[in-house]
Amino acid sequence: MTIFNDEEGPIRTSSLAAPTMRLTGHKGSVYALAYDAKGDTLCSGSFDKTCLLWNAANGHYDNYNVLEGHKNAVLDVQFVQAGSDVVVTASADKTVGYWDTLTGSRLKRFTGHEGVVNAVAVPKSGSPHVVVSASDDCTARIWDARLRGGQSAVQLLHDYQVTAVAIDLDGNTIYTGGIDNCIHAHDIRQAARRTMTMKGHKDTITCLSICPNGNYLLSQSMDSTLKSWDIRPFASTKRLNKTFVGSTHNAEKGLLRCSWSSDASMVSGGSADRVVHIWDEYSSEELYYLPGHTGCVNSVIFHPVEKNVVASASSDNTIYVGELAS
Repeated sequence: MTIFNDEEGPIRTSSLAAPTMRLTGHKGSVYALAYDAKGDTLCSGSFDKTCLLWNAANGHYDNYNVLEGHKNAVLDVQFVQAGSDVVVTASADKTVGYWDTLTGSRLKRFTGHEGVVNAVAVPKSGSPHVVVSASDDCTARIWDARLRGGQSAVQLLHDYQVTAVAIDLDGNTIYTGGIDNCIHAHDIRQAARRTMTMKGHKDTITCLSICPNGNYLLSQSMDSTLKSWDIRPFASTKRLNKTFVGSTHNAEKGLLRCSWSSDASMVSGGSADRVVHIWDEYSSEELYYLPGHTGCVNSVIFHPVEKNVVASASSDNTIYVGELAS
């Protein structure tokens, strides 16, 4: 790991050991990032088939463990709910992994998908055993980690490849997105029946992310926009809330990933122009334009406690963690 520090820079506003930190260790493109609920651990998933675990609690982001076992690229990572030391992974090897971050061992291997697993989601409350995955085999699957055999409990059939998935805060509604450019809501309490479709994107949806208060859903698309959607049960028929422009896709058409800040005041998403873009949620205006990566920015996430700390993952095999200037 290399640390960059400017001793004559502005007053520090975070617990990071340096205003900007460059994390190295992956041997391939880094596709996904996730913090645990307290922000003590950062997990990164890569084309090199591994996940690296970084100690964020001390501000130095030392790599302390490696999750190995997938036979192809790791495309998405998520921490199971607060207080857990479990990470869920989606892989191009058509499986979902369920890992103990303390020992580095794989606790479960969910099999059944017949295509690349593009994304995974877990509920922030409710059962800690539920995992949802999205795949190129035109299904989203609901898994229960308590079941033996690693088989899915429920399948959500689609007529197209499913590239993105999210679960609302209560764990009752699953949102899926794919190459039909639409977002679909499914009620788990009604045998995953489709209850709503939201239209507005003009190309494949690459990521879905639930707002911290649960009222809005953020989506990123290959149409080079991010959009927020009002998913409150009794909202008006106009679900599309705001559109954020500035990110770009290239010919690779990667599954770029988006996120909210912990207080929902900012949003961000990946971009092929090698820049981290951050927008003000209220005005939709771009607040930060952060160059530095030498490859496509695949994922950007905010620290769950310190809203001014941002981590980005890139096809240049590196991760940047830095604090935003006030």
